[in-house]
Amino acid sequence: MQEKEVTLGARAALVSVVTRDRNEQEVKASLEELRRLLETAGGEAAFTFIQNKEAPDVRTYIGSGKAAELAYYCATNEVTLAVFDCELSPSQIRNLEDVLGNVRVIDRSMLILDIFALHAVSGEGKLQVELAQLKYTAPRLMGRGVELSRLGGGIGTRGPGESQLETDRRHLQRRVRMLERSLEEMAAGRNVQRQARDRSGLARIAIVGYTNAGKSTLLNYLTDAGILAKDQLFATLDPTTRKCHLPGGETVLLTDTVGFIRNLPHHLIHAFRSTLEEVVYADLLLIVIDASDPEARAQLEVTEQLLESLGAGGKPALYVFNKCDLGAAHPGASHGREHVAYISAATGQGVELMMQKIEDILHEGKRRVTFLIPNAKQGLLSKLYANATVEQVEYGADGVTVTAVVDAKTYGPLREYDVAPVREVQDDE
Repeated sequence: MQEKEVTLGARAALVSVVTRDRNEQEVKASLEELRRLLETAGGEAAFTFIQNKEAPDVRTYIGSGKAAELAYYCATNEVTLAVFDCELSPSQIRNLEDVLGNVRVIDRSMLILDIFALHAVSGEGKLQVELAQLKYTAPRLMGRGVELSRLGGGIGTRGPGESQLETDRRHLQRRVRMLERSLEEMAAGRNVQRQARDRSGLARIAIVGYTNAGKSTLLNYLTDAGILAKDQLFATLDPTTRKCHLPGGETVLLTDTVGFIRNLPHHLIHAFRSTLEEVVYADLLLIVIDASDPEARAQLEVTEQLLESLGAGGKPALYVFNKCDLGAAHPGASHGREHVAYISAATGQGVELMMQKIEDILHEGKRRVTFLIPNAKQGLLSKLYANATVEQVEYGADGVTVTAVVDAKTYGPLREYDVAPVREVQDDE
């Protein structure tokens, strides 16, 4: 796998095609993002190469004539890497490398996988990245040189005499199975942790959004989590969960998640599914958007599409437009969204109001209830303090009378101690 990694300082050509389904503006915006991805991986963009074509060429993506022209530009600009802003087939990579000579060819997904490999920190994160690399990149790496290792077919060519290609494939298949088993075990452990959080009754909030929108910066500001927060794409991969206190004193769990991006590789989504499930199980989503980015609206659409594909499209959400100190939100980006906040996670601007909105959303549909908890069950009082908003406590001979605002999950185990009529919070306000 190492031979395809982007080497530090590598000069690269960024290549894309304007088609009937993808206009020039979309292509240029995507190429700018590709440039930032390349820089994050340690490379340098020497030039961009755009071809106008009804549809991508089956053999070389850009056409044989343009491939020869690209080879000339690469040679004259001392370029050693060509990054295509698409998903190339193994045969397209092989054909392009035949034309380009000593220039390595990778596609957008391979570049993203390279960045993930660079930034993975935890054991689980590294295994997830390796699995995604093997499933996506390995077939493309083995395409070149096949003719040198393949033996004649039929009797007498099996077993010890099999081709190096087949030996490599067997090894990769074993490695994939081993990685999948390891990740299944880790997912089971994560599920145990998730069940423990469920028993705690704390509301779970997932911070989601496009890569580099400021999710980690926001978590650091709210919880002093101390996680890496850089102005680059995919600075953090591993989910981080911290406790946070809302204005009314209620404790919640905040989880930072891996960022989204256009055309996120399918195998990467599958490999990271166990960590992305934090989004699925969350009670509330904080969808963070870089308000200063002219592509904010398009990035938000990508985020919402990916959330939908994960099964989290209908969850309660607060749209948090971040980096408002750098510029106004893109016009229309918040259109039709019910709950919106405008903040700067770097300076703290608007964060207090955002926290109040989080509390308001979490309390929607909650009830104010008076419980009489027997003295022998006073341990339940600590659960109420942790999972609900406790408004009044009175100690008496028969037990503790507690008035608290609770959700359905907290109310269920305490139902038998309810001594007052159930009333909606809104009725008393």
